[in-house]
Amino acid sequence: MIVITSNQISEEQVQHIVSEIEKEGLQAHVSKGADRTVIGLIGSVNPKLAEHLRQMKGVENVVKISKSYKLASRDFHPDDTVIDIKGTKIGGGNLVVMGGPCAVESAQQIDEIAQLVKAAGGQVLRGGAFKPRTGPYSFQGVGVEGLIMMAEAGQKHGLLTITEVMTPEYVDICAEYADILQVGTRNMQNFDLLRKLGTCGKPVLLKRGFSSTYDEFLNAAEYILAGGNPNVMLCERGIRTFETYTRNTLDLSAIPVLQGLSHLPVISDPSHGTGRRELVEPMSKASVAAGADGLIIEMHTDPDNSMTGDGVQSLFPDQFAALLKDLEQLAPLVGKSFATAKAPASEFARV
Repeated sequence: MIVITSNQISEEQVQHIVSEIEKEGLQAHVSKGADRTVIGLIGSVNPKLAEHLRQMKGVENVVKISKSYKLASRDFHPDDTVIDIKGTKIGGGNLVVMGGPCAVESAQQIDEIAQLVKAAGGQVLRGGAFKPRTGPYSFQGVGVEGLIMMAEAGQKHGLLTITEVMTPEYVDICAEYADILQVGTRNMQNFDLLRKLGTCGKPVLLKRGFSSTYDEFLNAAEYILAGGNPNVMLCERGIRTFETYTRNTLDLSAIPVLQGLSHLPVISDPSHGTGRRELVEPMSKASVAAGADGLIIEMHTDPDNSMTGDGVQSLFPDQFAALLKDLEQLAPLVGKSFATAKAPASEFARV
């Protein structure tokens, strides 16, 4: 249930409404938009309380939300959420590009890639230190050392960093070194992990499960939001279908659908969404045209020899730079703001 107030309501009146809600043992979440303030009620609401709130000064309406997710719903938070991380804004008309390897392999590798991501105009360095792999004998990442390497490379080149966290036990250590924590597709419904991320204080990129509905996806985000962390990004990374030509099927319709249902920023992952290098560029552009707030793209200096074996979906540095130049032209056409660095072409020579 939500309480919709008038745009003239005072802060004192808002706090009075909140206190009336909390008296009944319910949680109250205040969302201040450009035109109105909305107060969300979490818990079972007595009809008498609803009527009492409806009659309070400054209240325009009390509306029951039928969706199972409340805090993630645009009904509760009409305006787009904008996540500000050290001055880089995600959402609200800004296009953010996250680039880097599937996994951190060495200090030299991640430093070189960070330099290239920065020069191309990317804002976030991606890289996995702990890798969930289908096979138990596959490369599993270099662990905490990888977190340190990536943090140093990001700081050196002026980039934010994002890395995947796999278990609740690793949330604190990952949060110590990374600016954004990523939840992979296999962990979208790892509810213990989601609850922990709700208290970690760091922005979270939540990837959609490869067989999950929109409703299941948004309910997973609700776990993090309900824990007190409002900085959640939704990531469409492809779903499992009958098609075998591509690794997954990138669900472009998810971008506008999720933006209609939720206020949270939506990021697209064309690398995992297709699993094919030649499709990353067109699907990146299609994602931006569909309204995506950002992209997370795999880029490697030597993708054919990547330790994870995901090189077939990783761009070469020159391809990454060329794509970002094209996005600089495309972004304004769809109401997005994005500008690349002015770096010499020689910096992107293919290894």
